Amino acid sequence: MSNLFSGINARFRGTSTRAPGQNRSPTSPSQPGSPGDGPQAPQPAQAGQAAQGTQGTQGTQTSTSSAPRIPPLPTSPSLSQNIGMDDTNGNALSGEDLLNSYHLPRPLPLWLNAQYAKHIVKGNFMTLSARPRTVEQGEWIAHQIVEHYRNLWNFVRVIHDKDEDGSTICNPSTCSRMSAGANHSFTWLTARREPVELPAYEYINLMQRWISGKIDDVNIFPTDPNGVSFAHNPSITTSSLSQLGGQGDRDWVGKRSGFPDNFVEVCQGIFRQMFRVYAHLYWSHFVDPFYHLNLEKQLNSCFSHFLLTACALDMLKPPELEPMQPLIDLWAANGTFPPGSKAYDYANHRVGEQLLQLSNAS
Repeated sequence: MSNLFSGINARFRGTSTRAPGQNRSPTSPSQPGSPGDGPQAPQPAQAGQAAQGTQGTQGTQTSTSSAPRIPPLPTSPSLSQNIGMDDTNGNALSGEDLLNSYHLPRPLPLWLNAQYAKHIVKGNFMTLSARPRTVEQGEWIAHQIVEHYRNLWNFVRVIHDKDEDGSTICNPSTCSRMSAGANHSFTWLTARREPVELPAYEYINLMQRWISGKIDDVNIFPTDPNGVSFAHNPSITTSSLSQLGGQGDRDWVGKRSGFPDNFVEVCQGIFRQMFRVYAHLYWSHFVDPFYHLNLEKQLNSCFSHFLLTACALDMLKPPELEPMQPLIDLWAANGTFPPGSKAYDYANHRVGEQLLQLSNAS
């Protein structure tokens, strides 16, 4: 995907392929794209305190300022738990009924139209997500985090890049909350572990600093090449190195390469935060700017690769995927997610088929 961001770079050089003011308009009458409502936001926090959350979120803060504080939001069941649900009479619900249970806005967002859910590259992204046999699991997770973080922030630059008048596409006026549509919003945790709302712009900046702080911390992501190890080869021995070293030794992912015992937990938090940014980009900015800049295929390519990787490595679980569940269903139905992948298993295929039918009818 070496040329994946050529269109994005052109925007910063001022050589976009489209003339100023010449924006594309969605052609689908049944599914016009409208950016999601503004989000529910958080405020600056002390770097390093990632917050756990369901519909209310994750973060770290340096000051609570005057941002409104709200109590933790209750955990909601994952949409994927509706897969295969039957009605009260034991009859299987139709794809239309299941789609209605998602409570999506009508008309549906543009990115749920299969015509606009395409990719710039062809092929099976699982070949990019599958860990090589000789690479240790911790090393592979660390590599994936750095790569997906780099990809994501190419898109964030687009919505945070200042125009000539100093304004940005994502700002406190357009996105007053960090949200993914009307049904999902995310909060930031203060130093006192209190959730607060922040504008999406501020939330994303805080989260960027938090993730960068984690990646740059050599105690979490060691950089000493002497510490790199290879994956355990079961053809040589069926016992792990920790078992060979002593019965009392505790093992964890990445231990042999010098990663800390909480490495997986930290990485799950990073993937969770990156997913929330992607969700906000789709719900609030898919049409403006990405569709108008002809970048929707680049966004789709990076996000589908991100989902396949995060699910394959158990960095994201079905309840955390809820804001983007309909797109996961669609990509499973149209073949983007290959059968056997966890992303495919997490999808509601009846909903995906329904979305394909709606796209073909439009």
